Amino acid sequence: MIDIQEIKKAREVLDGVILKTPFTKAPLLSNVCDANIFLKKENLQLTGAYKIRGAYNKIKNLTDDEKSRGVVAASAGNHAQGVAYSSKIFNIPATIIMPEATPLLKVENTKNLGAKVILKGGNYDEAYKEAIKLSCEKNLTFIHPFADDLVIAGQGTVALEMLEELQEIDYIVVPIGGGGLISGIGSAIKQLSPKTRLIGVVASGANAMKISYEKGCPIDGKSVRTIADGIAVRDVDKKNFNTICEVVDEIVEVDDEEIANAILFLLEKQKLIVEGGGAVGVAALLHHKFKFEKGSNIATILSGGNIDVQMLSVIIEKGLIKSNKKLNLMVTLIDKPGSLKKLTDILEELNANIIQIDYNRVSATLSFGDAHVTLSLETKNQDHQQDIKNALNKEGYQHIQLV
Repeated sequence: MIDIQEIKKAREVLDGVILKTPFTKAPLLSNVCDANIFLKKENLQLTGAYKIRGAYNKIKNLTDDEKSRGVVAASAGNHAQGVAYSSKIFNIPATIIMPEATPLLKVENTKNLGAKVILKGGNYDEAYKEAIKLSCEKNLTFIHPFADDLVIAGQGTVALEMLEELQEIDYIVVPIGGGGLISGIGSAIKQLSPKTRLIGVVASGANAMKISYEKGCPIDGKSVRTIADGIAVRDVDKKNFNTICEVVDEIVEVDDEEIANAILFLLEKQKLIVEGGGAVGVAALLHHKFKFEKGSNIATILSGGNIDVQMLSVIIEKGLIKSNKKLNLMVTLIDKPGSLKKLTDILEELNANIIQIDYNRVSATLSFGDAHVTLSLETKNQDHQQDIKNALNKEGYQHIQLV
């Protein structure tokens, strides 16, 4: 693990550069989990993620020669912004290789910070290979996103800030992608608060580190696919794997559906916008992925908030349907004047607000003289939806629920 003195040095380097992000109790989440849940809100960091900590600490400690050559990095987005922000401070040219499917928000934010962005590869690991290649060809200084002692020390400063505000932490729940964050936090915690249990969380679609941890040896994944793009790392870094085996007590995994639920919970209940990788700790808590004692003090890291707006829109839409707050129906009507009004009168009586409607009389699946009306309705709950269906059945309407 990283020596605690190195993490404390990183804290001094970062003083006045980054935000000391809020670390506060989440009452609603605490009630749901029957424990004291505290959120470390790195989604509110200057670049929207904790990655600036490690990137700045590394770049600050480069030699003059390393700085003069310019830097290159591979990133799914958050490390990119950390490197770009730090490079701008030191007036260093920065080139970032990002996977082709990187959310536009992260690409644009990185460009706006002055870095040159190259989209290459289907995932982080392919972008990493391209960055190493470019580093060799153009003699650029490579800034690793997670397998570097200075980077890990920078990430470990998150733990120092938490312990300053809450001395008794029973569990810390940390996202795992490449392993830099949990290696840094684990290094600090095991030296300053060894009784604290460290729980790592991976996405099911990028779970090579969990498999490796359980098998006791590094095993690279074959592919990655998850909405948590910030932790979508396919291959296992041996350096961080060894540290994780030393400091982590348990690794659990959450699937995309559970991650989406956590994003929506944080948005609706905590008024926080958090990306997939930043929400996996909350997902693990909401879906009971590890055991803890009632009333425990549990901290989790909201590691980033740089979520693509389109992805957020999809999550909200699906969440509304799953929580019975939105109902999509296709109703068959007789295609004559007054038929649509009769239908909407029924919905009005039931206080079902129509938010979208489409009238189709030419579908090949329709009988002559019929029409399909597709409706999106705002509803209160499952009982309200059932009342609507019962009323339609009573009036003899053929209808199907759409997902």
